[in-house]
Amino acid sequence: MAEDSARVITLVVVDDHPVVRDGLRGMFDSAPGFRVLGEASNGVEGVGLVARLDPDVVLMDLRMPGGGGVAAIAELTARGARSKVLVLTTYDTDSDTLPAIEAGATGYLLKDAPRDELFNAVRAAADGRTVLSPAVASRLVSRVRAPGAVGHEALSAREREVLELVAKGTSNREIAAELFVSEATVKTHLTHIFAKLGAKDRAAAVATAYERGILG
Repeated sequence: MAEDSARVITLVVVDDHPVVRDGLRGMFDSAPGFRVLGEASNGVEGVGLVARLDPDVVLMDLRMPGGGGVAAIAELTARGARSKVLVLTTYDTDSDTLPAIEAGATGYLLKDAPRDELFNAVRAAADGRTVLSPAVASRLVSRVRAPGAVGHEALSAREREVLELVAKGTSNREIAAELFVSEATVKTHLTHIFAKLGAKDRAAAVATAYERGILG
């Protein structure tokens, strides 16, 4: 197809709102150098569509019934998809941003981004360059600079259990009784949890866990 020259960037839009999909399709199809190949209403559908159409860039929403964006991004990464994923969402919280980028998203933009910023972001994503909205970029930078932020080690199932009880305001003694372990064991679990989350106390550990989506 002659139209598919290097100057035409092909896209797939994945969003559960028809109005958003229509708006993005209209915007890109009316601009030179872009072509929307297809649309999907959830992540699962989006993965199938990307496999079939092989677009240069996928515009991916995150929170969708029937299959969220982070899982779809991870699946595309696992499959070795050529397409670059640009997250386009209304949310800029850590619990959304970090998992999306860790899953393999090339960029993260908010839906209120100006039209030209969106076009530039898609061109950059097609070239494999990272694109982050200023709000997201500053949050990520401060997160990386925060003490202990490097330690993104996953919590074990038991550590998560302990943390869930801590979040409910349960004392060490009560946690020990509920999990049939000693108080010393609970303290050991907490020490590991604090180290893994880069937290200095119980409150900070709980707050960080909510931010990262470990606690929901």
